[in-house]
Amino acid sequence: MYNPFNYTRRRSNQIQVGKVLLGGVNPVRVQSMANTDTNNTEDSVAQCIRIVEAGGEIVRFTAQGVKEAENLKNIHAALREKGFDVPLVADIHFVAQAADVAAQYVEKVRVNPGNFIGMIRRDSPDYTEEEYQAEYAKIRERFTQLLNICKQHGTAIRIGVNHGSLSERMMNRWGDTPRGMVESCMEFLQVCIDENFYNVVISMKASNTLSMVHAARLLVHEMDQRDMHFPLHLGVTEAGDGEDGRIKSAVGIGAMLQDGIGDTVRVSLSEEPEAEIPVARQLVDYVSAKANHPRIEAELAPSFTPFEYTRRVTKPVGIIGGDQVPVVIMPQDGGFATIPDFLLKDGKVAGQNGEEYPVYSVNELDELQSDSSSLKFLRISYPELSGEVIALLQKRTDVVLLLSSNHVNPVGEMRAFFHSLLIYGIESPVVMHRSYKVNDIQELQIKAAADLGVLFLDGFGDGILIELGNGYSYMKHLGVEEVNSVAFGILQASRVRVSKTEYISCPSCGRTMFRLQTVIARVKEKTSHLKGLKIAIMGCIVNGPGEMADADYGYVGFGRGKVSLYKKKECIEKGINEEEAVDRLIALIKENGDWTENES
Repeated sequence: MYNPFNYTRRRSNQIQVGKVLLGGVNPVRVQSMANTDTNNTEDSVAQCIRIVEAGGEIVRFTAQGVKEAENLKNIHAALREKGFDVPLVADIHFVAQAADVAAQYVEKVRVNPGNFIGMIRRDSPDYTEEEYQAEYAKIRERFTQLLNICKQHGTAIRIGVNHGSLSERMMNRWGDTPRGMVESCMEFLQVCIDENFYNVVISMKASNTLSMVHAARLLVHEMDQRDMHFPLHLGVTEAGDGEDGRIKSAVGIGAMLQDGIGDTVRVSLSEEPEAEIPVARQLVDYVSAKANHPRIEAELAPSFTPFEYTRRVTKPVGIIGGDQVPVVIMPQDGGFATIPDFLLKDGKVAGQNGEEYPVYSVNELDELQSDSSSLKFLRISYPELSGEVIALLQKRTDVVLLLSSNHVNPVGEMRAFFHSLLIYGIESPVVMHRSYKVNDIQELQIKAAADLGVLFLDGFGDGILIELGNGYSYMKHLGVEEVNSVAFGILQASRVRVSKTEYISCPSCGRTMFRLQTVIARVKEKTSHLKGLKIAIMGCIVNGPGEMADADYGYVGFGRGKVSLYKKKECIEKGINEEEAVDRLIALIKENGDWTENES
């Protein structure tokens, strides 16, 4: 039952992945994926050990063919000889036979419903009902074969649906939608149930945080309707690296964890795999600490749906609210940093031209009502939303609410506030304010993105204000530029305000056709000034073309030392030399009129 106000873990089945119990009452497991050549036993074992020593509880390897699947036996044996009993997962795309082989040697096999039986070539993208069902019969027969092998060897299955690689069959019927992702998953789940196979975990991944969250919520809803309780693996695909990757992952994965959904997590960063583990652990621990919090009494607004994005309707007050992008307010003693929209200074909000706007508390309602200025702010929390305040806000259209929460579960309390506004028909814009005591910038990125990103995904919020807690000086501890960047990063990752170039880059694996981190750095160096442009950098073809739908341009591995360039989903140049690829990408951007010169 969806409860947006009070955190509790969703009830899921317990499954077994080797010696690791997943789901049920077990803690949320943290995992990563190797990026070594799976045929290289020595390198693969060494990297797996680094992941385990960083805290990884499950490790995945790509098995792009039977040869790689066979070598998983050697990797598995070498790890056991060294005293490591970490469960291994084989990642399968296109080659079902590789899944059959891998299932004999590893603890779990991941299959992608979009390409499990390979790419099916058709003369027409349209399907008759008979053709639609006939293709499903082939999938069912082939998947049942794999399940029988898994039964014999005690191997678990992950049904891993990716937004970027939905089958043509699903795209034809359901389109590029969360519903299409859910239907793709439910077909495979039904085979598992019919075959009495329940050692199954599911993932619904996308590089678009909105698509990922809506698909996962919809899947859980559909499973609840059918009394299914399979555990979920959470992840945002192609999240990127650095700050962008951490914030985007925390927004998407954090949203699901805040809903109580998720039994294992993989943060997909375009960095070394062991770097993913501390990020995932910090995120899981932060949300899990909300368990058993003081109950929040609130009512769900009938107009709200968790399965699609609808921005809450507000009346604009100046540049805040209405159809305008959410604003950024920064607390600061000096001048403007990376151009936030407002500063919070000496108890007042200041605009970029020096104009000042008053900030009132709920104890100053009389003063607020007598204030005739065009823009004013009211500091408020959910417990302060009294009948008197509600009556005032129903009458006044010139007040911006500065919403704070000190509750153990700030997401639940802030949601309660927004749902109350919906119920009472209050259309005042709301700037969400959170204060954090953190030790480093990564901790701020993860906590703030997990708390505030989900609220923007829910359609709430007209602005953001991030502050550091008592005794945490910006100049001595974190620079104002860093904190400001986190605020803008959360808005971008939540899909509500684009302020910089967005890079959709995969985390690298054994399929990657080039040194991903080097290429990302080269592309960023040349294109980071292109505000608002989305550039995808993909190591291989598995999700490349699918994620091109969410990117303006794509740089995709085609073969060793070869790259293909895309505009949206269209391949413009195929198999060009890697040495020329970045320059050709820039030329492609220029040819389409999306290039501006860097003035810095």
